[in-house]
Amino acid sequence: METGQPLPKINPENGKPFPVQLDDQKLAETLDPLSFDVLRRAGTEVAFTGKYYESETIGVYRCKACNAELFRSETKFHSGCGWPSFYAPTEKDAVILLEDRSLAPRIRTEVRCASCGSHLGHVFEGEGYAVPTDQ
Repeated sequence: METGQPLPKINPENGKPFPVQLDDQKLAETLDPLSFDVLRRAGTEVAFTGKYYESETIGVYRCKACNAELFRSETKFHSGCGWPSFYAPTEKDAVILLEDRSLAPRIRTEVRCASCGSHLGHVFEGEGYAVPTDQ
């Protein structure tokens, strides 16, 4: 179930390698196929089906590929979009935001793990969420 090309190992924001370099072949052996597709090929799980969509567990959400700390439960909210939603990362530099033109002419903002470059999802803005950032 491959939906896209392998993600680059270079951070497009600064042209440097991501701090954590993953061996995608080894990662594919340890992750379930859907997780690998989402994280390393920018795939998408079916909305409203993911393990963390309705989770109310208090704690830290980490990158499934490299274990980097990404989000805290205090910033998780119900957006109604079908995927877990957070209005802020644990640290500003925990994630990177990239322009995504894969659905051109529509331009989206992709969210990736700043440590390993794995795909985490997309930012939705201006949809009236009652959160500090409206994202």
